[in-house]
Amino acid sequence: MLKTHTLRNRFLGVAMFAMVFVSMPVPAHAASKEIIELQTQVQQLLDDMQRLQSTMDSRFGVLQHLVEQSADTVNQMTTAVNDLQKKLDAQSENGNGKLDTVSGQVQTLNDSVDELKSRIAKLDKSIQDMQTQLQTPQTLPAGAAPVTPPGAEPTAPPPAGDASAAAAAPATAATTTVQAPPLKETFQAGVRDYNAARYDVAAGEFQDVLHYYPLDDLAGNANFYLGEMAYRQKNYPDAIKSYNAVLEGFSGSAKAPAAQLRKGLALLQEGKKDAGIHELRLLIQRHPQTPEATQAKTKLYALGVRFAGK
Repeated sequence: MLKTHTLRNRFLGVAMFAMVFVSMPVPAHAASKEIIELQTQVQQLLDDMQRLQSTMDSRFGVLQHLVEQSADTVNQMTTAVNDLQKKLDAQSENGNGKLDTVSGQVQTLNDSVDELKSRIAKLDKSIQDMQTQLQTPQTLPAGAAPVTPPGAEPTAPPPAGDASAAAAAPATAATTTVQAPPLKETFQAGVRDYNAARYDVAAGEFQDVLHYYPLDDLAGNANFYLGEMAYRQKNYPDAIKSYNAVLEGFSGSAKAPAAQLRKGLALLQEGKKDAGIHELRLLIQRHPQTPEATQAKTKLYALGVRFAGK
């Protein structure tokens, strides 16, 4: 561009000199063939300069038009990129909401399965009790008088013992002891109250399971439901404690993948992004084929986090 301007300035200088030279009066005696040829060449030079000026103006106009088109294209691309970014952000937010919804639905389904299993176990126990009663021969209770067949002599009662010894025997006082509630029934009641959103009642029932049966597998499930209730009430610290109780004390429980997923989500809700991402990655490594691992991958993708794995 600078070279074009320099060439143009040179042509303008030559043209001005030629114009001055042509306009100068020439004496008649000095007119000669060389002067006429010089004037002709100057005129041709002026014509060439005009044509060059026209060509340069035309090309400059085309170049300016191309620059304007490029600027318009860049602006359109910028607008398109901004619109795409907004759509991606909106989809990411919708995806996060859908993930929480799906997670809640899956958990509700798991709760229903647990309730159904508990009912089946209770029904099976009732059937076994009935079979045991039918197979056991009926015996008279202790101290009852035998039945005398018709026409037979009634048998004499056994001689009574020493009355003084009976009087001297110490009386046995009935002592009241707190009996542990039935495990499965208590746990099942807690699940029903949890599904009905009666969290205070359900929490008491799950606490009974933990108090009376701390080593049973259902204690791990009770801890998980306590965490779920705290999570739904946005009490994330208590939720994380309950999920940790499942992961540390009942790592082989069927609730362990769900507990680790919900722990990661609770940490993210608390703003602890690195810790939450770490939990989700651990879930994918420990339980890669579970639905919870799929949800963890979806959450990491929504956060823009890459994870190792197929």
